[in-house]
Amino acid sequence: MQALIVLIVVIGLVALLGLALSVKVVKQYENGVLFRFGRLVGTRSVGLRFIIPVVDALHRVSLRVVTMPIQSQGIITRDNVSVDVSAVAYFHVVDAVKSVVAVENVQAAINQIAQATLRKVVGQHTLAETRSETDRINLDIREILDVTTVEWGVQVTLVELKDIQLPDTMKRAMARQAEAEREKRAKIINAEGESLAAAALGDALDTMMTHPLALHCAICRAWWRLAWTRTPPSSSPPPPRHCRRP
Repeated sequence: MQALIVLIVVIGLVALLGLALSVKVVKQYENGVLFRFGRLVGTRSVGLRFIIPVVDALHRVSLRVVTMPIQSQGIITRDNVSVDVSAVAYFHVVDAVKSVVAVENVQAAINQIAQATLRKVVGQHTLAETRSETDRINLDIREILDVTTVEWGVQVTLVELKDIQLPDTMKRAMARQAEAEREKRAKIINAEGESLAAAALGDALDTMMTHPLALHCAICRAWWRLAWTRTPPSSSPPPPRHCRRP
């Protein structure tokens, strides 16, 4: 009798264990891929799912967008400048079966191919293009990744260059170049101002030559300004006849 009770208890425990192993929950953002004896059976959608313990294996695949940083890569640009470029990629699974069957670790595979693609694309551009045409570079990287990842059931939605680090020597050279450009613009502006002032002075002289009285008034103002200075030159001319005070 005691052996029968033990047998019933053991059977009950095994049944409970089998029930626990047979119940699987597929979440809202997941898709289940079912294998039976190692052979693909199909997919299982969201909800409570039952499998045969030991015989079946259910792989749950997340369909959410994954943010994957691409670590900094040492790259030589087309104009032979060494830069360190890092980026970030966003992707999500569109075919759960391919993501399980076609590749062992889809995230690690995308990370490696993204690093290689980043070096390849940035290396085809000059430093100036890398800094100014990031949108085109981002699009080129994403298109190249999509060609490969579509076979893995993954779609890359976005790639963005995150940081471009320049060598210290290049930073100093760019700072000197920027300073030279500022000085160049300042000299150009100063020269343009002097040219405008000379043109205005020439117009004023032309006007005075056509109006003698205006010329005499200008001479008077200049003489009285010179006379009222603290240390007037010893060679100051006498006031013109029209400028003498009564």
